[in-house]
Order: sequence, then structure tokens, then C-alpha cells
Amino acid sequence: MTMVSIIHNPRCSKSRQTLALLEERDCEIQIVEYLKFPLNKNEIEDLLTKLGLSARELMRTKETEYKEQELANTNLTEDQLIQAIVDTPKLLERPIVLANDKAAIGRPPENVLAIL
Repeated sequence: MTMVSIIHNPRCSKSRQTLALLEERDCEIQIVEYLKFPLNKNEIEDLLTKLGLSARELMRTKETEYKEQELANTNLTEDQLIQAIVDTPKLLERPIVLANDKAAIGRPPENVLAIL
């Protein structure tokens, strides 16, 4: 049985679909509700490494908070963008599944099958 973690928002349809897909695969699942239990800087940096993405690529750029915090500013450093995700967890793209020391974003949900 594969042990997986899902960074999950139960109010998000893609997140729910990804969780259902994992349940169908008989995975042992750790659910991390990141809005209730925000990720710290080290956890976000680890995600970025495993995903091969920059902080901006992991952000939900259409969120009001993204615009309000002027995060589109290209002068912001990677550390500043990571801190914005730490301070405003809603900015984190979801769902993210971690398995076998890899990570994948479940958009579409089938993307996560590649790391199982």
C-alpha cells in the first residue's frame, strides 16, 4: 500500500476529486488541510523542490489576496513570495499530492497517478 499525503481543501472540487482518486487506488492517505494547519517555509520550499516550480508558479494568481498584496510585482524575491504563501495559505495551489518522495498538483486529478 502506497503512503501518500494530500494538501487538501475540502471545499475545492479538484481537491475532492483527487482525494477520491487516491481512495480508489487503495492508498494510505494523510490529509493535510492546509487552511486549518498552514505549511511553514521549509515545507513550502520542499514542495517547490519536489514539484520543480517557482513560488509564483505555485500561487493562485487569481485570488483577491494575490492582487491586494501586489504579488505580481516582478521585483519580489522567491523568499518574499514563499513568505506570502506562509502568511496567506489561500494562495497555495491545490491539491498537491506527495508520494514516493515526489509531488504532483492534482489539476487535473489524474496528474497525481504518475507519482504513485
